[in-house]
Amino acid sequence: MKLIICADDFAQSPEIDAAIVRLIENGRLTAASCMVNSPYWTSSAKLLTADIRDKAHIGLHLDFTLFGYRYPHAVLTVLSLLRCLPKAAIKNSIEHQLNQFEVALGTQPDYVDGHQHVHQLPQIREVLLAVLKRRYHHQLPWIRIAKPNDESGFKGRIIKMLGASALEREAKQLGFKYSSALLGVYNFSGDMHDYKTRLMDWAKQAKKSVGTSVLMCHPAMEGANGHINDPIYPARLNEFKVLNSDAFGTIFNEVSLVREP
Repeated sequence: MKLIICADDFAQSPEIDAAIVRLIENGRLTAASCMVNSPYWTSSAKLLTADIRDKAHIGLHLDFTLFGYRYPHAVLTVLSLLRCLPKAAIKNSIEHQLNQFEVALGTQPDYVDGHQHVHQLPQIREVLLAVLKRRYHHQLPWIRIAKPNDESGFKGRIIKMLGASALEREAKQLGFKYSSALLGVYNFSGDMHDYKTRLMDWAKQAKKSVGTSVLMCHPAMEGANGHINDPIYPARLNEFKVLNSDAFGTIFNEVSLVREP
């Protein structure tokens, strides 16, 4: 019955950053994942004060599809499945992103996951775990496993198929802690009522899950430029409003919210 509520995409935009910080301050999130290749990262990182870090784990949202060294997601997936990605370039990007995280925050990430779950793709997952083991052998970050439940539908099954079990197995062999079920998968449709209903369903799933589940979310506050190049911006606004509402306590009153597996 343990649950990590994790907001993705910190540093993607000021509107996302503001929502994530507010939700951490209000006790609605226990983890936040950072996109360190974003042009906003240097300024965004300053929002992650000691007080914020006391309330939530801060992780690296490994990115190969949006900022910096990147591919279209479909191309990245196909190349990884064919094992045709340039291994040296992948390693250099991972090292660079970890360096960017450390420079800005003065510490290693508490955990690692991936934007569009790229951290569990073939080639990327092997290189990632090897780099993390070498750099942080004294204190390994935990790994978010993108293994949605069967209730997550077709999208969830696709995410799970693209390396979840392999990443879990390899992380366990190397001594990493890792999460179990991934909740929060949907098509970003609907209104606030729909998202509240989904949250109630995910809370029920968390209570039935073995181990520590992660509920990922993608909140944002309203802003002048929040919608630019962000196709899920309306869904982000709905998520923030529901997570920051009085309904939160009722939805998660029987779940133990934690920061790590």
